[in-house]
Amino acid sequence: MIDKLKRKSQYRWFVIALIFILFMVAQADRANIGFAIPFIQKEYDLTNSEIGLIISLFFAGYGLCQIPAGFFVKRKGIRFSYAAGMLLTSVFTFMMGKVDSVWHLKILRALVGVSEAPVVISSTATINNWFPTKEKGTATGIFLAGSKFGPLLVPPICAWILIHYDWRHIFLFFSIPGVILALVWYVLVRNTPAESRFVNQQEADYIAEVSRDEEGSRRRFKSRAFRYVFIDRMIRTTKLTPLDSSRSIFRSWDIYGAAIGYMCMVGIVDGVIMSWLPKYLLQEHKLSIVASAALAATPFAGNVIGNLCGGWISDNLLARRRKPLMMFSAVCTIVMTGLMTIAPQNPYLLGLLLFCLGFLIALGYSAYSVYAMARASRETYPVAYAIINMGGQLGAVCMPLIVGVLLDNYSWNAVFITLGIAAALCLVVVFTIREPLPAGAELE
Repeated sequence: MIDKLKRKSQYRWFVIALIFILFMVAQADRANIGFAIPFIQKEYDLTNSEIGLIISLFFAGYGLCQIPAGFFVKRKGIRFSYAAGMLLTSVFTFMMGKVDSVWHLKILRALVGVSEAPVVISSTATINNWFPTKEKGTATGIFLAGSKFGPLLVPPICAWILIHYDWRHIFLFFSIPGVILALVWYVLVRNTPAESRFVNQQEADYIAEVSRDEEGSRRRFKSRAFRYVFIDRMIRTTKLTPLDSSRSIFRSWDIYGAAIGYMCMVGIVDGVIMSWLPKYLLQEHKLSIVASAALAATPFAGNVIGNLCGGWISDNLLARRRKPLMMFSAVCTIVMTGLMTIAPQNPYLLGLLLFCLGFLIALGYSAYSVYAMARASRETYPVAYAIINMGGQLGAVCMPLIVGVLLDNYSWNAVFITLGIAAALCLVVVFTIREPLPAGAELE
């Protein structure tokens, strides 16, 4: 009787808080090059296209290693994979501050991307293992908020480093937290809740979505009624069998469609806003380092809030439907990138515009990760998400190069028009994939 009345532990929320911090640091290691770019460009006399290539090399290494990382996480588990990826990311980030040639910089930038590949797969796989279905959207929103909180902190930290040191110290300073956090993760987190000494039986059952009768026998929670409404016709909600093998995942258009949509959105956020925005503010708006640092942070402040809101809305207001916010964010991005072609010179209005752009993009960002959780089994999820995230990183590979070429030949307006076209492609492709009936739900 005492055991039955015992309150369940809440260790899963500590785990997601740790993921928030870890991925915040990982994203900071990725974003810090944005403020180093003007100084690298000047020191090595590089064109915009050459700088675009350096930016893209991270995403090339990161993107091409997503599927191998998915199989690696599936085999080694989240505990080892996350710690190893984070440790190597920090080591290669440190080495970027010691380069003596452009070639060394290019090689190390690619290696930072390769090392970070298991980090993102392990993060989402942890959420899939450690949270029940009804909390996965919220948890993913927290995880992705951390991914944008890192770039939010990068501008002021980089501005301080540049004022007191030089661009090389950006990479030296940013490498330190990841080493410490990799060790913390390995000590405190296990592959599954059942393996953790910090998780009691009540929480383990809650996460596994099972209950126990008087004799202690396990059974699934009762299915929840799902109300089929007008929006379900538009997003094509249907009952689908989870993809339970690698072969079925590689044959699924739903996974490839989500990957293409994610490619467009990640290309906009990571390939352009994270990497090129400081240069846009410094050179196009003639802002100081401090002022550009403040404005460069605004879209990521919007990202943080948007990811938190988007995950909660997806779980609660949309009853675990994921496609609506994917499509809504794409429409809003088309509008906002159009407004960037007439961006105001007033820094306060420009900051508001950038904040809104970041917020609206982020509302649907977490839905891509959670969508794969509904389409694949827990065992095959790392592979399914690896395909989706590889698509995202291919966008981040292509966009910096495209931006560099556009800037060498046209203007920033051409860049923002191209981003609007990418968002329109995302909308069309996401429309074609099916919305799975939420796990444990039954049609009324």
